Amino acid sequence: MSTVTASRRARISNGRASDDFANLPRYELRLIASKKNEYQLEIWQLPSPATPRLTAPEYVASLKGVALRLMEPRLLKRLAQAKIQLGSISAGKREAWPLSEELALSMGLLFRTLAPMRSIDRITQVANGIDQMSREEAGYWLGMAMHRKRPRRVLAALRMLLTEA
Repeated sequence: MSTVTASRRARISNGRASDDFANLPRYELRLIASKKNEYQLEIWQLPSPATPRLTAPEYVASLKGVALRLMEPRLLKRLAQAKIQLGSISAGKREAWPLSEELALSMGLLFRTLAPMRSIDRITQVANGIDQMSREEAGYWLGMAMHRKRPRRVLAALRMLLTEA
């Protein structure tokens, strides 16, 4: 890892970019609680100089239900490393935190891929595969899932690649 990359990661690790990197893509994690202990996490891409096509926040992905419950310890650990604490979740709670690009890409891909899944074993296999992906690979798959005509096919192919038959 180069010193530029390490320095860049240190500056934006919890979403706060310095002036040198103000033109990076910006992402946000949103927590929306409908009932006590029933919530969803969403990732949104925010307008920035790096994304001139965006004039309003763009939805990336969300996760709730069974898949979120299974991934909760893993996600909370990753968020804690980025200095994000969800805190107590009460009905009607809405909160948002800035995310680094690397964390947003991997979590966005994870959310999109796991959202329709129900098999506990397959969810675990896919999550492990996505965790092992590089930033570039996660960005590639997420871009394919967001900007293709038939994103469900892309996500189905990724699920097949990451699970044992």
